[in-house]
Amino acid sequence: MNKKQIIRNFISYQKLAVLSTINQEGKPQSAVLEFGDTENLEIIFDTFPSARKYKNLKQNKNVSLVIGWDDNITIQYEGKAEELSGKELEKYKKEFFKKNPSAQRWEARGVKYFKVIPKWIRYSDLNKDPWEIFDIIF
Repeated sequence: MNKKQIIRNFISYQKLAVLSTINQEGKPQSAVLEFGDTENLEIIFDTFPSARKYKNLKQNKNVSLVIGWDDNITIQYEGKAEELSGKELEKYKKEFFKKNPSAQRWEARGVKYFKVIPKWIRYSDLNKDPWEIFDIIF
């Protein structure tokens, strides 16, 4: 199995991630959130316009995520977040709702959707001896 497929398999079974954004003062802010994912290792999430992360993303699209922390396997992920709209929004919402069907209840409340395009991903499996750690740069 190639490195991209190892990452894809792991991410596809995870439901929560920690997303970090940068506020207007240049300080990091993090939040746990549900996410969806695509074959291209893009991450999809939703947020309310009143949330700190939404305001931060309007100023700075650089984000990092940590996915997985149980079982000594984790993904560190850096990328650029883009707010979704139009046909692209509909396409990505389908992927997001496949993994998070209960999130549809927030649609009537004006949530916004983002995709994160990966720039760098590190996979770490500390169960192996030696540890299996590798990076993918996009």
